Amino acid sequence: MSGGSPRRGLGVGFWLSITWLVLVVLVAVLAPWLPLKDPTENYLVRGERPPYSPSFTHWFGTDQDARDVFSRTAFGARTSLTIGFVAIAFGMVFGGVLGILSGYFRGWTDRIASVVMLILLSFPSLILAILITALLDRGLFTIAVTLGILAIAPVGRLARAATLTFAEREFVTAARAVGASHRRIIVRELLPNVIIPMAALSLLGMAIAIVAEGGLAFLGLSVDEGVTWGKLILLGAGTRDLERAPWISFGPIGVLFVTVLALNYAGDRLRDYFDVKEISL
Repeated sequence: MSGGSPRRGLGVGFWLSITWLVLVVLVAVLAPWLPLKDPTENYLVRGERPPYSPSFTHWFGTDQDARDVFSRTAFGARTSLTIGFVAIAFGMVFGGVLGILSGYFRGWTDRIASVVMLILLSFPSLILAILITALLDRGLFTIAVTLGILAIAPVGRLARAATLTFAEREFVTAARAVGASHRRIIVRELLPNVIIPMAALSLLGMAIAIVAEGGLAFLGLSVDEGVTWGKLILLGAGTRDLERAPWISFGPIGVLFVTVLALNYAGDRLRDYFDVKEISL
């Protein structure tokens, strides 16, 4: 007689979220080859002053310089998603390594790693962003790494907690008994299990990084070159612009909101799904 509860599926909402995310990524990657308007061209209409309201010609309308907002939103996705992906990848690699080593070796390794994560959690994120961008530059890689540094501590704490749990399991004990090296145990036994909760966290972390870039844009700390969703929202965020042309900000806001919602929901569903799977073992 089976003792575990039946495994629940990921649900329709999860697959709708994944479909949206795949669509956004495809548009971002293929934007230069899609039949989109030039995001830098001024589509002026004789006798009319921009911005122009949404229409079949300009789905999201145009901004104050008669540039197509829909096209700029699609191209902005390239930068915003790249920042989110690089940031969480940076946090996953360095935070994951720090957390796994901390949970596996314990002792002084754990103490030192815990101090590092505590410092990162205690350091004000805004001050860190200002410090790094002031000392270096506001390039895409710099902004992404800055946000990635902020992701190291949360990822590391999760990896450490998961490692502490799995390090006591029978398969790890058996590997030690047959003389497996530390490297083999970490890579072959612990990593495949620890990566599961980290994967769920990565979606949530990417959503946070994308929103954080929008916050940096409002502070003038986002990327220098190119457009991002944060910079597009800022462009139409003035009181006068919101009154006479709200679509300048609302187009990118809508895409940003749905994307972050999809990332959060998919991450939550993955976390719940794998929690249930682990309990049923």
